[in-house]
Amino acid sequence: MAILQKLVTFVPEEKRDQAMATAGFAALLTGQKLTAVAMFGRGVYGLEKQWRARHPEFHGGFKARWAASTSFYEQTHADPTNRALHMAGIPLIVGGAVGLLATPRYSPPWFLAAGAFVGGWALNLVGHSKFEKNAPAFAEDPLSFVAGPVWDAQQMAKVIQKRMARQTVAA
Repeated sequence: MAILQKLVTFVPEEKRDQAMATAGFAALLTGQKLTAVAMFGRGVYGLEKQWRARHPEFHGGFKARWAASTSFYEQTHADPTNRALHMAGIPLIVGGAVGLLATPRYSPPWFLAAGAFVGGWALNLVGHSKFEKNAPAFAEDPLSFVAGPVWDAQQMAKVIQKRMARQTVAA
């Protein structure tokens, strides 16, 4: 943890919280579970403070904050290919993170979880860089770490409902 924390101090101050959250991911991929959670939490906390400082007009509670975050997430995920990559990538990231936290480090299931985690991030980053041409939502809004997977699950549910409705009509 000490090495990652020292590296973060070389990052410009305005990017330090984002670097801290990202370093939490790196710590998770090296098997440092508690360090990972602590660094990620500290980074997201700092990012949320920055978000509120940039949005002094915002005075709502959690429900209003959630609505602002999901609206922003939807705006930054308009490209259909990026959305499709996220529908595959987000479950891989979430499942991979759970696996990295829940399994003994460097065991076969841990390596499988690490692959899922990295693969999911790769899909999302390709979606943003090649198709959406913007930064991932969490760079601007840290609540996107939670709002994003929820929004993506809702989009996936809509796709499944449409397919089921078409199958019912066809039958």
